[in-house]
Amino acid sequence: MRAVVRALGRGAAGVGVVVTLAAAGWLMWVLPGPQMGAVLGFGPVDGVVRVHRCYEATDAEGYTTGTDCTGWYTPSRSGEAAREIVLATAAEEYRRGARVEVRTARGRAYELSGSAVFNFGSATGLLLVPFLALAAWLFACARSGTVANGDGYFLASLAGLFAAIVLAAVAGLLVGIGTALF
Repeated sequence: MRAVVRALGRGAAGVGVVVTLAAAGWLMWVLPGPQMGAVLGFGPVDGVVRVHRCYEATDAEGYTTGTDCTGWYTPSRSGEAAREIVLATAAEEYRRGARVEVRTARGRAYELSGSAVFNFGSATGLLLVPFLALAAWLFACARSGTVANGDGYFLASLAGLFAAIVLAAVAGLLVGIGTALF
């Protein structure tokens, strides 16, 4: 009987690992994934934005989130209509009439900028680390067939959250320097 319960526990923990990783992947796809891909430049350029004006953007709580620009978007693919669009977290405050190649995601335009890499990189890290820590703990439970002590996994997740913010800040700083130089 004990072996059956242990086998069922292993199976449940194994399913928990798969479900946890699937949920993390789905949340990445739904939340910051498309914007992060656009910011990092995956895929071809979607079009060009002719800047009308730039301004300091704020979040819902009034904190500054970087520079946003509004402008006229001309898609590179034929068949799409030109329209007004927001260039979110722009690399710099562009002058009126400047042309910027962009990629689009969720109705906004994005370009490679340090603040955008930090924003979406930290969101990605803060989203993934808890799921990965939970999956690692469930895997340890499945491997041993018992409920593993979760203290080390909790501390690792706290360290991972801190590391995600630091890595996002370093990546954003390097991208900011790179875009300023080139």
